[in-house]
This record gives sequence, C-alpha cells and structure tokens, in this order.
Amino acid sequence: MDTASTGAYDDVRTASRALATEAVHAGRDDLARQGLHAPPIDLSTTYPSYDSRAEAARIDAFAADGADPAGPPVYGRLGNPTVARFETALARLEGTESAVAFASGMAALSAVLLACSAAGLRHVVAVRPLYGCSDHLLTAGLLGTEVTWTDPAGIAGALRPDTGLVMVESPANPTLAELDLRAIAHACGSVPLLADNTFATPVLQRPAEQGARLVLHSATKYLGGHGDVLAGVVACDEEFAGRLRQIRFATGGVLHPLAGYLLLRGLSTLPVRVRAASANAAELARRLAADPRVARVRYPRLGGAMVAFEVHGDPHEVISRVRLVTPAVSLGSVDTLIQHPASISHRIVDAEDRRGAGVSDRLLRLSVGLEDVDDLWADLDRALGAPPVRQLTPLREAVR
Repeated sequence: MDTASTGAYDDVRTASRALATEAVHAGRDDLARQGLHAPPIDLSTTYPSYDSRAEAARIDAFAADGADPAGPPVYGRLGNPTVARFETALARLEGTESAVAFASGMAALSAVLLACSAAGLRHVVAVRPLYGCSDHLLTAGLLGTEVTWTDPAGIAGALRPDTGLVMVESPANPTLAELDLRAIAHACGSVPLLADNTFATPVLQRPAEQGARLVLHSATKYLGGHGDVLAGVVACDEEFAGRLRQIRFATGGVLHPLAGYLLLRGLSTLPVRVRAASANAAELARRLAADPRVARVRYPRLGGAMVAFEVHGDPHEVISRVRLVTPAVSLGSVDTLIQHPASISHRIVDAEDRRGAGVSDRLLRLSVGLEDVDDLWADLDRALGAPPVRQLTPLREAVR
C-alpha cells in the first residue's frame, strides 16, 4: 500500500539523471519494491489512526513549519500520497527542493501572495505582460496586495521594505517576450523572484538555476498536456514550501488525487511532447513570417510550442474559419488551439495596459500541438483568407 509522504519515493537520487529519465522515473522510484508498475491512486479523504497522541504531535509539527507529517497520511487537506508523487517529480524536473500542488494555477499564485502577506510583505513588483488573470489579481488587490508595474530595468528601484515578491513570466503570455531571468534575480536582491514557467516548462528552461526562488506552473497546460486536468504547482525551496502547505491546508485549495495521477502520467511524456510540438511551432512560425496576410510573427529564441502573430485582416474572422485547429482558451494540449487574447485571456486587463504590454487587438495566440504540420498549415492558410490587395512584407521578429 502506498502511504509514504512527499520525498519518500526519492531515495534513489542519482546525482545526474537526464531530464528525459527523470520525467519517466521521478516520483515512481519505489514502485518496483512494492511490486507495482503503475502508480496507485489514493482517493481517501481521511486515514485511520489508533494513536491520537502521536496524531496530535504530527499536527503540531505541521503547524510549526508546514513540513509534511512523518508517517502515514492524516487527512486529505494536509496531503495526499498520489499528489505527493507528482510534487516530488516536478521538483526533480525543476531542480528545486520541493513543490506544492494546488487546484489551479491561480490557486497556486494566490497561495504565494497570501504567504507573503502573512509575513507583512504585501507589496509586489511585476513586469508585464503576465497571464491576464494574474495581472488582474495583482492590479485589483483582491488579496490585499499592492503592485508596482515596471520594466526589467526598473525592478531594483521599485523595491520597498515591504516588497515580498517580484513576479515575471518568460516567455510571456501572450506576446512571448523573453526576459533575462538571471539579471532580474540579481536585481531582486533578497526579495524572492517568482518566474511563471508555464510556457517554457523545465524541458526548455529551469528558472531556479537562474536565481528564481519560486517557479510557478499552470499545470493545466503542458504538465498535464491533454486538456483533461486543472491544476497549479509552485516549485521552490523547502522553507517556502512549508508556508505554502500551511496556506493550502487553511484555504482548502487542494489538488484532487486523480488530477495528481494524470499530472504524474503527463510528466512522463513531457520532454517528447514539448520537443515535437516545438518543431511544429517553429515551422509554422517560419511559414507565417513569409505570408503577406500576416503583419508580425513572434516566436521565442528559446523555442517552444507557442506562436503569436498579428494579421492584417480581422482576427475574429481567422478564429471563425479554423476547422482542424480548435478555437479555445488554454494551451499546452496535444491538439492545436488558437485564441484572440484581447477578447479572452487578457480581456480582464485594462485595454490601455493591455496594449502597452504589446497585446494588440490583431494579435492571435497559437498553441501548437502534435498534428502533422502540413495539415495544420492547410487549416491556417484557409483561415487566413485571401491575401490583401496590396502585398505587404511581414515583419519577422525574434522576441527579445
């Protein structure tokens, strides 16, 4: 029976396993010794204990520092063995001590902000663009935080004694702008840097190696990878992880065990999926950049499976004409999705702020999947419609 806590699956910690190997084996290293091949799904909400004194001591220990209670599980809000396997695996892939999973990416970000606020550090410095709901959460001050928006060069000057967090996203949603995370981490000084790594994934980038203390994922996207799980996760050091577990316990933003199982399964194919989708995306970006119906193409130097492009015509017409590509929110699935950020993912951001961050009304965001690239291009070619009467030269741009 699988009753170990986070980290207990990792006593086989080889010094240097390749990412592809870690993706397959991290969080599963104990299975063969249990006579298992596939990880079990533990759906229990509570667990029997005949030693209430020991139970009380373990709960007291959790209350002190948020460390996972030693021994068998206690209650589903304190932790779940299946979810713990995913947390262990994600921490290994990101190169951090720990990871804490939540019911969604926004629940994960909210927990970080609450942890900072609880320490009296309510001020956040952030760089646009961010995911639209992240932007809104900070701007509206829904959790009692105050935000200062700045460009990367202004981060050091924006810090205050009550600054608890610097937040960036690279490549950014939806413009795919890339930031120098190492330089930003240096500018942060002792203030924790949170880097949203949803678009890049640990396959392309490991922000902790560049100085970020916190690495945020909407695990709904590439980590799950199949459009069938909603989740968020923060990879970080164990000290901050303890604070996040306490927030999760108090607020109840827990991840369901079935979601934890699907995420662990998704991680096993993450490197293969990201690299295959990235190859498709690079080719589509090349074809779009050469197309007179396209005004600008944005594709990161880092690579990845996301492409952003602006059209000369009506972007809503492009959305309405796709047939193979799915017009839908979200990203990172095995199938290709397209959306109009100004209407959906970033609609909640003030229009002036949105445009100032480079999210124009003609921008389309394409999450490229695993279909044949020629089939994808045939669908996009049809959706883009007739070329303009005046043949304009598209602006080819490698996002900085």
